[in-house]
Amino acid sequence: MHHPPSSTPSPHSSQEPLFGIDELSHPAESAQPTPSSPFRDSPQAHRLLAVKEIHAEPAAAASPRGRDILARFPEARLVEVPSHWRIPDLHGNEGSADRWMRIKREALVLGVRKKLTTRPNGRSADWIAPGPSNGCALSCVYCYVPRRKGFANPITLFTNIDAIIAHLGRHVAAQGPKTEPNQCDPEAWVYDVGENGDCSVDALICDNTADLIRAFRDWPTAKASFATKFVNPDLLELDPRGRTRIRFSVMPADDSRLLDLRTSPVDRRIAAAADFLDAGYEVHFNLSPVVVRPGWQDAWDELLRHMDDVLPERVKRQALAEVIMLTHNADLHEVNLRWHPRGEDVLWRPALQETKRSQNGALNLRYHAGVKRQALAELREIIARRTPWLGVRYAF
Repeated sequence: MHHPPSSTPSPHSSQEPLFGIDELSHPAESAQPTPSSPFRDSPQAHRLLAVKEIHAEPAAAASPRGRDILARFPEARLVEVPSHWRIPDLHGNEGSADRWMRIKREALVLGVRKKLTTRPNGRSADWIAPGPSNGCALSCVYCYVPRRKGFANPITLFTNIDAIIAHLGRHVAAQGPKTEPNQCDPEAWVYDVGENGDCSVDALICDNTADLIRAFRDWPTAKASFATKFVNPDLLELDPRGRTRIRFSVMPADDSRLLDLRTSPVDRRIAAAADFLDAGYEVHFNLSPVVVRPGWQDAWDELLRHMDDVLPERVKRQALAEVIMLTHNADLHEVNLRWHPRGEDVLWRPALQETKRSQNGALNLRYHAGVKRQALAELREIIARRTPWLGVRYAF
């Protein structure tokens, strides 16, 4: 039963021990559930998301999608909040950083997305769509989303998915057919629908991702696109009919074990590519992020050699890659030191980094231009040698 809205302090304010990093890394390594049982009902999914507290705007909780989510977690304590951005127990509480993993596992935020804006991109996609979520249950140490949210970054799901899809439908119609090919796609307008979250993980909680995939399969001039580090077999049942591009993000296994906490193992992401292609998705790869550390070239050489060995020809024929160098941030560095300082040993390299202002105005740290230029040249050489079939859409 859901408890009524309460101002009682969050149970996360107690000094309960943090879940061990090794315990929560790569939760999807176990056997997959049977075809008759959705993956989101499996023990693996419940291990990733055992929601005990839901912070919800009143309108979000009262919406059809909000009611579906609350019914999915009937034992969770419901806490009414005025805004999904203003939750002092999470975003404004410095102590939340010490419970980073626990909060991701046990807390969920529901909001209504009020600003529906589709903005141009031109790199990975033609357009960045208003996404269905913000934040993630995964714990990639370098993730940029926590830079805005503060000391905790659980999933925030937007329950007005119908309004988001209606907005996108109008935008797609206004574009008309794509008349000139570009690096995003030769024929379709590409919309990134997962800029600030992981749509594969969102699908463990509700049908926002499924609704988007179903909408795009009926828009012949457009494609949805999202990057993911989580293999969710439930997505194989959605029949995208070639109108959704899934981009599996990959990096060397040692880097992933240190930096991609709570994600599916990299070899599992690679192995899933053929299944998703056969299910009707376009399957590309993000080589992301490229972290410059001792031995990084050999590590990427090994990863790309593995991809060449295991991926079938039908995947290779249609695959493209995006290469994204690491971007870091001083505020995120300070938060990370509270919950996973080992990751900062390779992320925080001031001698190699310089301050840069990003397109959204944030002040971040990126590799010096010379360091970045040399690293990209070396990685492109490795790609050409190990995976000549893998064209690079862009390197950033």
